[in-house]
Amino acid sequence: MDLNLKNKVIIVTGGASGIGHTISKNLVSEGAIVCILDNNQKAGTGISEEMNQLPGSVYYLLTELTHPEECMNTIQQIIQKFERIDGLVNNAGINDGVGLETGNYQKFIDSLDKNVLHYQTLTELTLPYLKKTGGVIVNICSKVAETGQGETSGYAAANGVRFAFTKECAASFIPFGIRVNGVVVAECWTPQYSWWINQQINPEEKLAAINSKIPLANRMTSTEEVAAMVLFLLSEKSSGINGELVHVDGGYVHLDRALKSVTPNA
Repeated sequence: MDLNLKNKVIIVTGGASGIGHTISKNLVSEGAIVCILDNNQKAGTGISEEMNQLPGSVYYLLTELTHPEECMNTIQQIIQKFERIDGLVNNAGINDGVGLETGNYQKFIDSLDKNVLHYQTLTELTLPYLKKTGGVIVNICSKVAETGQGETSGYAAANGVRFAFTKECAASFIPFGIRVNGVVVAECWTPQYSWWINQQINPEEKLAAINSKIPLANRMTSTEEVAAMVLFLLSEKSSGINGELVHVDGGYVHLDRALKSVTPNA
C-alpha cells in the first residue's frame, strides 16, 4: 500500500532509538524526509549512514527537548532547509520511576518536563507550518495513564496530560485541517525494556509473567507494530480519523488479562 508519504517532511522526537527509531526508519523506507530530534548523540551519529540506502532521507539534529530555545533553533534549521513541515511525531520520553514515596516535588516536575512538556513545545513551534500543509500530529502515549503502574506517578501523570493534550489539539486544530491522534503503547519490546528486564532478580521469570498478561498471543508488541500504526495515522489513508487514542497493545488495556491465547489449528 502506497501511503503517499514520499518527500513529506516529518519530525520524530526521540527518533534515535527504540520506538522512535523504528518509526523513523519505516518513514524513510516510504520515501519521507525524516528529521530526528534527540539528545542521544551516540545513537544519532550513525543514523544517516544506517539509512542511506533507503528511498527517503534522514537528518539527525542534536536537541535537548526540555530546552525550548534549542527546540526553536532546530525548527528554524528545518524550515531553512526544507521550507515546510508535513508531520510531527511526539515520541520522546522515559518511564523514570518517579513515585509518590520515592520522589519529591522537583523530581515530579522534572518527569513532566522530560515526558510531556516538549509535546506542547514542539506542537506550538510547528503549528504555523502545519497550518500551511494541513499536516498531521501523532502523539505516542503509554497505557499507564489508564491502568496506573505503581511507583511512577510522574510518568503516569505525564501520560494523562498526553491523552488530554491530544484531544484538545484535535479539537482546536479542526479549522486548519490538522489531524491529531495518539498511539497508546502498553508492553512493547525495546532496548530500554530489555535493559529493565535484565535488572530484575529473575529476568526470564519476570518476562514470562508480563507476557502471560497480554491477551493476544501472550507476547509483547513490537516496535514495528507501533510504527505501522503511526505511519497509517500520518498518511492520507487515515483522513477520517481525528482525536483518537489508538491502542496497539494486543488487548492489554481493554481485554481481560486473564484471557489465555489459543494457537489456531494448523
